[in-house]
Amino acid sequence: MQDYVERAELRVARCLADFIESEALPGLDVDAEAFWTGFSALLHDLCPKNRDLLARRAALQDEIDAWYRSRDVAPGPAETEKFLRDIGYIVDEGADFVIDTANVDPEIATIPGPQLVVPISNARYALNAANARWGSLYDALYGTDALGSLPKGGGYDPARGAEAIAWTRRHLDRALPLAVGSWADIEGLSAADGVFAPALADPSSFAGYRGDPASPDAVLLVANGQHIEIVVERSGEVGKQDKAGIADVRIEAAISAIMDCEDSIAAVDAEDKTQAYRNWLGLMKGDLTEEVAKGGRSFVRALKPDLEFVAPDGAALTLKGRALMLVRNVGHLMTNSAVLDRDGNEAFEGLIDAMVTATIAMHDLAKTEGLRNSTEGSVYVVKPKMHGPEEVAFADETFSRVEMALGLPQYAVKLGIMDEERRTSANLKECIRAAR
Repeated sequence: MQDYVERAELRVARCLADFIESEALPGLDVDAEAFWTGFSALLHDLCPKNRDLLARRAALQDEIDAWYRSRDVAPGPAETEKFLRDIGYIVDEGADFVIDTANVDPEIATIPGPQLVVPISNARYALNAANARWGSLYDALYGTDALGSLPKGGGYDPARGAEAIAWTRRHLDRALPLAVGSWADIEGLSAADGVFAPALADPSSFAGYRGDPASPDAVLLVANGQHIEIVVERSGEVGKQDKAGIADVRIEAAISAIMDCEDSIAAVDAEDKTQAYRNWLGLMKGDLTEEVAKGGRSFVRALKPDLEFVAPDGAALTLKGRALMLVRNVGHLMTNSAVLDRDGNEAFEGLIDAMVTATIAMHDLAKTEGLRNSTEGSVYVVKPKMHGPEEVAFADETFSRVEMALGLPQYAVKLGIMDEERRTSANLKECIRAAR
């Protein structure tokens, strides 16, 4: 049986209460009393609204089911649309409006690139996803079937390595062409006097270097808004077989990653939820680690540091070493026994997630250096499984309440809206702030 403690008219599973009070809140400008008072008000005010929204879902579904069961012949598209509009499932599109969102990190606003989704309950997977910001193009080619065949076992194969190198040179010719000649022909790299050699067709693609500018350890280039790091190590196993000494080509890969509290995990009780929150805390504080056993050896996996370069003008240049992390909260449907209200009802899991994941993210917002997630002061939440504009508006109301309870600036939480059931031209005017 679950062990509960009383907190501000809530019954909270002891493991979750202990985690919040002894792990999540220390270091924040939010004391336990303020947290629980705000959390209780949030749940007691919004759980009834949540239930009403679900009742509306159920009523619509009952009408749809009854309509189909009453028919001998399947209706056509026009007739179906009319029926769905008549019952309020499809609503009319509202007037045009404008959304103005500030303090959005470049990984969301300006940098193109893939996004990963990973179960937050698995620390190793979460760390792997966060660290996938930079990936070795050589490894991706050598270790997969991207070259048309699979690698043989038994150590490094120089012939396959040469094939991966040749493919990469052709790729560089396409993405970052030289002013004259081909990447396949170069015999060295230089950043002397802040100028990249060999000369690029677009000199502005040179972004920086590391080490001795006359013979750098790495050079940083940029193509289509994403960075490419060319690593030089003439004494290494790969670099020594390359006439330019290039040991690796690393590219920005997973620009962002969703740390998932929903579909990819099964958090059925307070212990599960607490473990998920603990991993999210480690990511936001930057100290999450996991011991990994692989290939007969063990090592500790942690978040990767930022990358340091010298810009062409001589200024220091720092690039983030990790994907921007978003957290996907549970949708409006589920409840969880981790928290009970004053009447003994299970609280809605999405409301629990909203309060706790935003609280935890405040550890990142408090940083001014080190392993930061958002450099713009924002918390990124993905809100899934919503049905129509009323539910999206409710999500906006939820996070506005969370911001007030925690003393966060208005719109510090940015929502990724997933209206996955009623994909309509809905009137979103009332939930305009959901874009936050």
